[in-house]
Amino acid sequence: MHYTILDCYTDEASGLGVPPYLGTYPRYLYAKLKHDYPKATISYLTIDDLRLWKKYKGKIKPTTTKDTTNLKIYNLTNNSAKEIIKSTNKLFIVLGVHVPGKYLSALPGTIKELLPLIKDIRKTKVLTGPAIYGTQLEGGKFAEILSSKQQGQLNIQLEEYNQSFEELATYAHLGAELLTQIPQRRIIEIETGRGCKVGKCSFCTEPLKSRFQNRPNEDILKEVKAYYEAGARFFRLGKQADFYASEDPINLLKEINKHCPDLEMLHIDNVNPNSVVADKDHAITKAIVKYCTEGNIAAFGVESFDPDVVKANLLNTHPIIARKAIEIINQYGAVRGKNGLHKYLPGINIIFGLLKETKTSHKLNIAALQKCLDNNLLLRRINVRQVAVLPDTFLEKHGGNKYLRKNKHLYWKWRNQIRQEIDSPMLKRLFPIGTILTDVYTEIYDGYTTFGRQMGTYPIVIGIPHKDKETGKPKRIPLNKKIKVRITAHMLRSITAELVEE
Repeated sequence: MHYTILDCYTDEASGLGVPPYLGTYPRYLYAKLKHDYPKATISYLTIDDLRLWKKYKGKIKPTTTKDTTNLKIYNLTNNSAKEIIKSTNKLFIVLGVHVPGKYLSALPGTIKELLPLIKDIRKTKVLTGPAIYGTQLEGGKFAEILSSKQQGQLNIQLEEYNQSFEELATYAHLGAELLTQIPQRRIIEIETGRGCKVGKCSFCTEPLKSRFQNRPNEDILKEVKAYYEAGARFFRLGKQADFYASEDPINLLKEINKHCPDLEMLHIDNVNPNSVVADKDHAITKAIVKYCTEGNIAAFGVESFDPDVVKANLLNTHPIIARKAIEIINQYGAVRGKNGLHKYLPGINIIFGLLKETKTSHKLNIAALQKCLDNNLLLRRINVRQVAVLPDTFLEKHGGNKYLRKNKHLYWKWRNQIRQEIDSPMLKRLFPIGTILTDVYTEIYDGYTTFGRQMGTYPIVIGIPHKDKETGKPKRIPLNKKIKVRITAHMLRSITAELVEE
């Protein structure tokens, strides 16, 4: 029996599976198949592999100095989609974006793109992942949903594959074998919990998918160790609503450091500001600074600093609590580490289109962010997006896109004001000109400019113009190379730098 997993990438409020991240969905599925059918062949493909076969006839066109790197076929596996699918008996498709973002070196698949690519594949097909609840690559739009008619026409089954933590304890570690089919670096997104302890946020699907529960630390550690032994050196404890609410976050970080001593990246992701404030003696915050690597970010789902919007959307955090949490993280984490980044900083999520949003909502958002600047509080990044209205959420049932439509004409202006007045000065404080950043990996080209990032959670994008030493002519830096750079200038949300020759 031959099973194939087609990874079209996932992005949810509680977890990321867009390269360079390797999400939980394809890994858990691979591990389950390995456990249940030990003699079966299990292959892994990406949407990039499928595009290369179907759209580009298997041919990769070289990126000239006039081109931008083609992200549609950037994340290829070691496998040939044509040959693998020819011998496959059952095709599992992992797909779904719930919190649309911008991706430097990947392009997630959509249902609209996928269906024409698989229409002539006469195999048993199963769609799984967040797309079960709908998917949307663009904020401000209703979700794409696979209709019953489409399921019938293309013989596609829907299956959630929501394995329990008890099940995963027996086989999640088997997924580490998947790395042998992936040639690129991957950040392993590790799940520490499900559901949300306190949240009922209007737009979020997490309460629909799972009741709140923590994954046992021993099971987390077992999975991390398996991937570490398979060669992984980049990890994020990210697939959860609040890292601080984990079973025993301090001991977990200690044990990972003990058993995996030379990690290049150990970060967390989502954090409830209420938990930061409630953390006695700030013990968890101190442990994160001590045991994690630089560039770490506490992603705060603030969403709005307008109390009326907070109340109407059942949001987790009152603006006063958010401000206090920002202060605490800065108190311990706003120090630079050896790679040039601060140890641990807050990141803020702002969403447009929530219930009861008005022009005053934007004024309150700007005022709160400006206050951080005025008080020298660092924010590593501010994510601003239009809400995606997903099926069966509180938002969909109590207004849908009413406020999106009402304020649509203002969003670009509001977003641009945040970028100009807050992001720009903040970036200059975070990354002063002349700062040396190490461990930067080159990823894509845009003409002669090479773009790179450090491996991490929400890393800064770095544009690196370069010239040949002998001729003085523009010269691109080879991709997938680890380099050191010196910051030379700032854009709105990115920086430029020069190569530091060793």
